Amino acid sequence: METSHKQVVLITGCSSGGIGNALARAFAARDCLVVATARSLSSMPDLNDKSDMFFLQELDVLRDESVVEVVSNVIDKFGRIDVLVNNAGVQCIGPLAEIPLSSAQHTFNTNVFGTLRLIQAVVPHMASRKKGKIVNIGSISAMTPGPWSGVYNASKAAIHSLTDTLRLELKPLGINVTNVVPGAIRSNLGDSAISNYSKMPELKLYKKYEVAIKKRAYFSQGPNATPSQEFAEKTVDAILKQDPPSWFSYGQYSTISAIIYHLPIFLKDFILKKAMKC
Repeated sequence: METSHKQVVLITGCSSGGIGNALARAFAARDCLVVATARSLSSMPDLNDKSDMFFLQELDVLRDESVVEVVSNVIDKFGRIDVLVNNAGVQCIGPLAEIPLSSAQHTFNTNVFGTLRLIQAVVPHMASRKKGKIVNIGSISAMTPGPWSGVYNASKAAIHSLTDTLRLELKPLGINVTNVVPGAIRSNLGDSAISNYSKMPELKLYKKYEVAIKKRAYFSQGPNATPSQEFAEKTVDAILKQDPPSWFSYGQYSTISAIIYHLPIFLKDFILKKAMKC
């Protein structure tokens, strides 16, 4: 099969039920060579059944050796990486005054340093070709950082800031950088957040808010949340443009979040306190 004209796309965090999984399928539908990764192959059973369409790799974004090995495997197999999509991430809910620092550190290690680890591994290869695209998955929560998910919000705000800097630093090397900012997208993010929350110590100062905190985990998973495949198709269309946008946002709440971001602080606080029952 002739593959020289096809885009080679490496995506992190492709477990079934998540945005990365939907992106993998959307890129494959656009005739790309998709390298779908997750910490365990068993977490991608729907892609595993289509091994002729996907090159599946186990990847732990927290480990240097895992990242180096996967990047080397992809270049050995396809000769290049055209697009890197940094999607791997974890949700983290709980009040900042009581959340274990270990949970906060794990969130930043995954969402921020895991992303940077992939970027540093891929950029030398892309720079040698004077060509490449890097896509970082941010979140509208970074624009409307309400209560009960401060660690996650901050990690995504860090991604937005890093992406803005990378866009300027990597352009001279021929590398385009896009910040993709999902709105409320239907996925398994809520279940993952509750699973992580259940492992934390019992709340003390904020015990009476526990119902609201747990609801925060599913705030993006309401009945009108944008289907992940719809989001993925729109995102892939944007990324595969010859001149991709620097910023792409799509999904429920994406427009209203952009509006809230520019409001005076007292109005922003009023809206977010009402929405998160604080």
